[in-house]
Amino acid sequence: MSCCSGRCTLIALCFLQLIATVERQVFDFLGYMWAPIIGNFFQIICVILGLFGTYQYRPRYIVVYCTWGVLWVAWNIFIICVYLELGSLTVETPALTLGAPQSISWWREHGIGCQASNATATSTNPVVTGCLLDFTYVEMIHAAIQIVLAIVGFIYGIYVVYMFTEEDDSFDFIGGFDSYSAYQAPQKTSHMQLQPMYVTSSTC
Repeated sequence: MSCCSGRCTLIALCFLQLIATVERQVFDFLGYMWAPIIGNFFQIICVILGLFGTYQYRPRYIVVYCTWGVLWVAWNIFIICVYLELGSLTVETPALTLGAPQSISWWREHGIGCQASNATATSTNPVVTGCLLDFTYVEMIHAAIQIVLAIVGFIYGIYVVYMFTEEDDSFDFIGGFDSYSAYQAPQKTSHMQLQPMYVTSSTC
């Protein structure tokens, strides 16, 4: 199978997902974002399964990778909704922090150009000013990148599983007529022992 095939493309996508998820995991650890940390952990495991299944021609592992990809897209859409504060959702929702204290996005105080001052009397959180990009947009960009990679990976995952299945079916079809194929061991058959026949000439 050539390097420009769907299999090699899926391997490259898995590597990109691993890089993006590990980078996101580091900053979620710094911000004590426990729910995203758990989600990233499962994402890393499933991407490794997809990578292994693609490299070793294991369609079942790729199916697990694709199934998790659907859940991963839904989770990142939820994160975008949280940072957009749609409906009753807010950035302080317990769904992201799991109720842990001092759990907030690391980018809130450490973004590019951000300057944090002391907390005010009305809020325990420090006042942050001067950010070139608000932390909510940074988190949404991270989630959007994960959604795009997951959707493309899902499409290529289904395509690779289809290719593997087609190759197995065609191999079985060709080998089905051959008793010495890779799927069927040669059977022992009894051979008749042939002996030479001598013709004697009779004399009158």
